[in-house]
Amino acid sequence: MTIGIIVYSQTGNTLSVAEKLEQSLKENGYAVTLERILAENDTPRASAPMSLTFSPDTTPYDTIIFASPVQAFSLCPVMRQYLAQVSDLSGKKVCCFVTQHLKKPWMGGNHAVKQIKSACESKGAPLSASGVVNWSGPTRDNQIADIVNRLSHL
Repeated sequence: MTIGIIVYSQTGNTLSVAEKLEQSLKENGYAVTLERILAENDTPRASAPMSLTFSPDTTPYDTIIFASPVQAFSLCPVMRQYLAQVSDLSGKKVCCFVTQHLKKPWMGGNHAVKQIKSACESKGAPLSASGVVNWSGPTRDNQIADIVNRLSHL
């Protein structure tokens, strides 16, 4: 099974969780590739329109894990744009996790996961597992460990 972790991370928080997951999957014997979505003008207050400068291809992977931050109580615009352009995901296992600054999942994290789920289902793949990391919450490390554990045993 080939696994692609496709991550967008603006501050490095989401990327750090993705790297822990990548390491755990490799320790479990999976072939894993971590790929970053890159964007130009990705700051929320940029005057120029945001554009993707690198969009990972999903076709080589049997399983895909999407990872993204939450911005303004919603899935960040970079990941939304990336998912809109992704080709058919039929036959692939898809999971995701999001990171957010706020302390409760209902403050944007749950909504962002629903947005990823909807985008993946529209491309033919139901969401198998998901998670939310509340970065400023007291249980952040436990949430990260839980996501890494659950997604490492696909």
